[in-house]
Amino acid sequence: VQLQASGGGLVQPGGSLRLSCVASGVTLAKGAIGWFRQAPGKERERVSCLTRTGGNTYYGDSVKGRFTISRNNAANTMYLQMNSLKPEDTAVYYCAARTSYYCSGRDADYDYWGQGTLVTVSS
Repeated sequence: VQLQASGGGLVQPGGSLRLSCVASGVTLAKGAIGWFRQAPGKERERVSCLTRTGGNTYYGDSVKGRFTISRNNAANTMYLQMNSLKPEDTAVYYCAARTSYYCSGRDADYDYWGQGTLVTVSS
């Protein structure tokens, strides 16, 4: 099982990035998916989550209205569209998947993790 995250990089404040996470050995459509991030010196935090059927989503307060989580079942890929990026969004971003229908804010509830992709927002 592997989740391969990509799309990170250096972007100026106000810019956009789209993170992708391709899954192999696990079907993303069978459970909830999520994006987490960890900034230097801080604990990992949940950014967004999407339930198995896509009927419910969660966004952290700091990213609401700017980030959008999505999933392409045919491609077995999940995405995080990030707009209006701010310096405080700088972090390593991780994709995660679980076999349960529901979202969770606990790291331990996710069965599969990507390796992380670095997003740096700076002028």
